[in-house]
Parts: sequence; C-alpha cells; structure tokens
Amino acid sequence: MTNPTNTPATTATTTTTTTSRLTAITQHLTPPTLTMSTPATRPPITTHALDTSAGRPATSIPVTLTLHNPPSTLSPNELVFKGETNSDGRVTFWTPSSPFSADGLDVVFKRGGDQKYSLRFDVEEYWNQKGVKAFMNEVVLSFVVRDCQKSEHFHVPVLLGPFGFTTYRGS
Repeated sequence: MTNPTNTPATTATTTTTTTSRLTAITQHLTPPTLTMSTPATRPPITTHALDTSAGRPATSIPVTLTLHNPPSTLSPNELVFKGETNSDGRVTFWTPSSPFSADGLDVVFKRGGDQKYSLRFDVEEYWNQKGVKAFMNEVVLSFVVRDCQKSEHFHVPVLLGPFGFTTYRGS
C-alpha cells in the first residue's frame, strides 16, 4: 500500500516549507546590521542631553564645543564647534565655526598636548518652549583631555532639569 502523502509534489512542498522555516530561524538568529555611528566615524567628543523632568531626550538644544587652548601654530584664539541635539538628544557631528580654522574636531583633537574644552548648552529656549521658568539659561561643562588620553573617546552627557543639572564622563 502506498502512502498518498509521500508523493513527489508533497515531498517538494515539505522541503520548501522546511527550507523556509530554517531561513526564517537563521535570519532571526543573525544579529541585525547596525546603522549607528561606528567608533571610526563618530567625533572624538560626543554629548547628549536628557530632560529629567520629562524622562525624555532634550531635543533641538544648540551646543557649543570650545577648545580653549589650541596649539599656537593652529590659532591664537579659541576654536569653536557648533552642534544641536537631535531627536535622541545627541549631537552627532560638530561644525567648525572659528574664522581661524576649518579643521574638523577629529583633526584638532589629535594634535599634541593637553586640551581644555567646554560644552555650552543653550537651554533657555528649550525651557521657554515648554513653558518652564527655569533657573538656568545655559549649562557650561569644562573638562580636559590629557595628551595620553587621545586614543580614548569622550562622551559627556548632561542630565537637565529646570533647576539643576548633572554630568559625568560616559563611554
């Protein structure tokens, strides 16, 4: 007696179904391709702002990164870079805004010597748009990157509230 379910057509359907299931499982187990910045493409100094009163990223905040002691061969003045927090509260790139240098932060950062930086978050408009009469109109964070730390990445987040802030060196 022959088994009617074991015909060539049924076997082909079963093989196709099995292959489809194995493909689906394999795709599920394969890690997704990440589209986030890689360490090679992200700036050497990054930041992001979180609004602790709302538990959300603080978006559209203008941020200024200033190098206060550039090498004298580069510029006698401070070097300034501009950015703005995105929908995730992060600054993902810096635009040089100093009239004395068109070098990007990645180039300036690699130069020798300790470098003194500050990050200035212009939070006044952010709080005004929320209808909050905040205590501070800007938050300024100062830090130093030692010459021996130039191979490291510096992530400097700020946790914002209308009446205070905190920061730390992230990763």
